[in-house]
Amino acid sequence: MASVKKLPDNLTELEKVGMRPLLQTSRWFALALVGLAGVVVWWMYAYSVQLRGGLAVTGMRDVVMWGLYIVNFVFFIGISHAGTLISAILRVTGAGWRTPITRMAEVITVVALMIGALMPITDLGHPERALNLVIFGRYQSPILWDFLSITTYLTGSLIYLYLPMIPDMAMLRDKLPLTAPAWRRQLYTMLAAGWRGTPTQKRRLERAISIMAVLIIPIAVSVHTVVSWIFSMTVRPGWNSTIFGPYFVVGAIFSGIASILIAMVIFRRIYRLEAYITKKHFVYLGYLMLALGVIYMYFTAAEYLTVAYKLADNDRQLLTLLFTGSQAPWFWAFGVGGTLVPVLIVAYPRTRTIPGILVAAILVNIGMWLKRFVIVVPSLQVPLMPFDFGRYQPTWVEWSVTAGAFAGFILIFALFSKVFPIISVWEVAEQEEKAARTASRLVPAPGPAAPREGSDV
Repeated sequence: MASVKKLPDNLTELEKVGMRPLLQTSRWFALALVGLAGVVVWWMYAYSVQLRGGLAVTGMRDVVMWGLYIVNFVFFIGISHAGTLISAILRVTGAGWRTPITRMAEVITVVALMIGALMPITDLGHPERALNLVIFGRYQSPILWDFLSITTYLTGSLIYLYLPMIPDMAMLRDKLPLTAPAWRRQLYTMLAAGWRGTPTQKRRLERAISIMAVLIIPIAVSVHTVVSWIFSMTVRPGWNSTIFGPYFVVGAIFSGIASILIAMVIFRRIYRLEAYITKKHFVYLGYLMLALGVIYMYFTAAEYLTVAYKLADNDRQLLTLLFTGSQAPWFWAFGVGGTLVPVLIVAYPRTRTIPGILVAAILVNIGMWLKRFVIVVPSLQVPLMPFDFGRYQPTWVEWSVTAGAFAGFILIFALFSKVFPIISVWEVAEQEEKAARTASRLVPAPGPAAPREGSDV
């Protein structure tokens, strides 16, 4: 990609900040993209091995028939709530501080949905069988509900991501340097959709964004609720629960906020956005993560306490497996390292710094991935008949697909930041103008000069 060393002088400082990542590429960034692309290629090779050898090349068998693929599916669908749901709630409530981070959140939603939707297809021995869900799907099946809700959510999220980008596309169309590649100008012209910034266009755009913000919230909540129903409507120990709907939604938002915080640290450092993504943004989102973490700990305690109190035979086997058995390291790593420790880090003022919040966010995402593993695998290992426990050991194919999924997520996110502004330039500019007008009204009008000492007045 061509590198433009100097931006046009007629740009505002904010426009330069928004356009700089698009037109300048560092060597380290390019090497990182090559490395991520290499992991994605390895993912494709590993999946080709699975296509040739079938699911026998994985650790899944007739007892434990779900493994890392479904764990990844639930995890990526979960972090997708970060974006659109948090962005929509903050937009609806009029939180002006949200403007520098909303686009990152919305991109996380779209990319996570794209990667997450591939995981159930990867889990199929024959991927073409996914068409049977459309052709022969039963409306009573939660799997069909899941397919419809994710498709609706992805469509709505794409629209919700695109609408606020229109004014920025027009800015790039009009102010892109002549030395920039022609394909960029053509792309931005097409996506700008004839935007000229007239009052009528602004009014219509604001109305459309407001409508999508209101619609996307119940859609997002329904998506992870339906994902939870795939488990809770199955009569298995650990899954047969009425709390799974809100439990999954809270966990999704919890891990989603952590994903936004990690992305904020990375892009703030790479693209030098310290003036726009400040400590205030980290602290505010840290408070949200803290609140969701406390709620999630409450749901976790309530879930396992009710199971332990009744202590049915299969449930006793599951709790033994989780608390002291082979799955105990993952369960306690999630409970302590992935939930309790991050909550304490954010709650304690001395560690409520940007590095501290980053550590907490990383721990949350690791913990929430482990939680998905703890939900999926141990319940399938508990025998429903008087036989031995099921065994599951992921193979190199499953780990390769998992690594490729995460690499693909980061790669698409990084490429987006090199083609489109990662912050919403026009919204940040409007917020700055509004803050300036408010400050000017608060400045007191000059009054009569105070009398000098020793004067006759």
